[in-house]
Amino acid sequence: MKRITKALIPAAGFGTRFLPQTKAMPKEMLPVVDKPVIQYVVEEIVNSGIDDIVIVTGATKRAIEDHFDAPNEELVQTLMNGQKEEILAQLNHISELANFIYIRQKGPYGNGTPVLAGQSVIEDEPFAVIWGDEFILAEPPRLKQMIDVHEKYGGIVISGVKIDKKEDLRRYGIADIEPVEGNVFKVKEIIEKPDPDQAPSDIAMIGAYILPPEIFGALKRVQPGKGGEIWLVDAINLLKKEGVPLYTVVVKNSKYYDTGNKLEYLKTVVELARSHPEIGEEFNKFLKELMNKS
Repeated sequence: MKRITKALIPAAGFGTRFLPQTKAMPKEMLPVVDKPVIQYVVEEIVNSGIDDIVIVTGATKRAIEDHFDAPNEELVQTLMNGQKEEILAQLNHISELANFIYIRQKGPYGNGTPVLAGQSVIEDEPFAVIWGDEFILAEPPRLKQMIDVHEKYGGIVISGVKIDKKEDLRRYGIADIEPVEGNVFKVKEIIEKPDPDQAPSDIAMIGAYILPPEIFGALKRVQPGKGGEIWLVDAINLLKKEGVPLYTVVVKNSKYYDTGNKLEYLKTVVELARSHPEIGEEFNKFLKELMNKS
């Protein structure tokens, strides 16, 4: 079994749910207190033992590259003059997190297209894919848990999250599963956004994949689906039909943060602000005062 050494982050979407904010700013760069969403994703990848990260970008995404680049000389000098070496160290750390490779997306719409764009860099290795506009905080990291499952069972591995509210099942792809061991399940089928009463389980397939290199050939063979777009799930289902096993690991010790729409993004910001070491105490006082006024 080849070791997972590369991860791909699709970050080429337009972010239409956040317009006009995302007209010139990538949705992946929306701040969660003092870090952009995509930095949480990158940190998960790095903390899972992967150093090579491919980010597939599109128009108006230059800010992502700038964020993970070394700070410019003017900023460095300004921070040094202000005796803000601690902040400078944080900025240098960001640029040293990983080896970043940027690819501009080409081709039809759909979440399979950015994955296919990474073929020339990934080549014939299994690799991870994590969306750049949502994240999971877990211990050990979600991706590390997935890598451990892949090393034992091979095939395709998708991260699973238990959905607590029945009515929320209609928002996700829900897995029809059979147990393997512990929190690992074999996936028989993925039902996209089912009626909650018809959902085969309460396990949603969210945000992260470990894929074999055969996924590239499958993406080239699938026909455009809904909206004329190329969908990753269609290529995964094709490989599954051809005998590639499909697993999900329900991530332990975790909390899922959806930053893909306005309401869930604001919930994420508030929750992480409440536990932030610098502002958490004062922010909680502010929220209590606000509630008392309402």
